Amino acid sequence: MFFDTDCGGVVHNIAYLRFIETARTLLAEQLGLGLVQMAEDKKYPVVVRTEIDYRGAAKLGDRLVIEGWLDQLERVRFSCAFRIVRPDDDALIAECRQMLALIEMPAAKLLRLPEDWEKYRESTINTPSHAVADSDRP
Repeated sequence: MFFDTDCGGVVHNIAYLRFIETARTLLAEQLGLGLVQMAEDKKYPVVVRTEIDYRGAAKLGDRLVIEGWLDQLERVRFSCAFRIVRPDDDALIAECRQMLALIEMPAAKLLRLPEDWEKYRESTINTPSHAVADSDRP
């Protein structure tokens, strides 16, 4: 979208984190943490660290795909990794890794991760992002 870009039509660096947020939400659904379920159980994945490397620039009109996967599991923390690519030329736009913890609210209690999450490790989700697409492209 136009609001994701500067006056030169280049995507703002902060917009990539919003794209990753969408991919992480879809990945959480695969882990049994759908939005409605989280609200009912009051258990939420909370980002505690984000690392992002910008590799190339996306521009207004580009179609992007965000690939995300569960990268690392510990007792109470886990990491998700993401790649943002432009499929038209296979350009790598950004790579990101986020560390999260599972928290029960309102007490902010740190929870152990479910044992069955191991089966989801490195299972990639692909999220098409139209956030930087111009309105006259399909």
